[in-house]
Amino acid sequence: MADRLNLAFDLDGTLIDSAPQIHAAANIVFGNKGLPPFSSETVRGFIGNGVGVLVGRLMAHQGIESNATLQAELVESFIKIYEEAFDLTTLYSGVYTALTTLSDAGHHLAICTNKPEGPTRAVLNHFDLARLFPVIIGGDTLPQRKPDPAPLRVALAALGPGKSLFVGDSEVDAETALRAGVPFALFTSGYRKAPAESLGARLIFDDHAALPGLIDHVAARL
Repeated sequence: MADRLNLAFDLDGTLIDSAPQIHAAANIVFGNKGLPPFSSETVRGFIGNGVGVLVGRLMAHQGIESNATLQAELVESFIKIYEEAFDLTTLYSGVYTALTTLSDAGHHLAICTNKPEGPTRAVLNHFDLARLFPVIIGGDTLPQRKPDPAPLRVALAALGPGKSLFVGDSEVDAETALRAGVPFALFTSGYRKAPAESLGARLIFDDHAALPGLIDHVAARL
């Protein structure tokens, strides 16, 4: 039997494609302030470091001078919309079966994301995935966010002792894994910009259906 692992997963761009939802929410929030809309490509390019950073980057993109009060208002409005809207968010193909298979095989699963914890739990409940994740670390669970290694270390420690693997899709995830000293698995169909081969992943995959088998294959060598 393959070794049972502690598996931490990023969320956006790894398990769910939320870029269309984030794009729609951003345009609603900025539109409510009389500000112009963004292209989907612009918003997608800013995903990965949490809502506060996303909003700050979008403000800068529109040439809005740094304004902590306005940014806080936009973030608050964004989170309220994002906790309740799932119509444009989808699971990547094979995710539900892959996660169920891994859990049934005895692997321990956690979420480690920069999405705020409220929207994270809401979307996991929406897709009936919350039951598979006894540990959920969101972008506001701790004072630190990825790529600081603290969220990943806390998530894995909460799962108990054992070999670990972090599954993500981006440069932020790769840096987090490196700084935490945790092997990294890269999903290549998310929001990454750098070449896949440059991110130091222990395994690289583009189909979640293949993930349980790949994890079985590498588990003994972690």
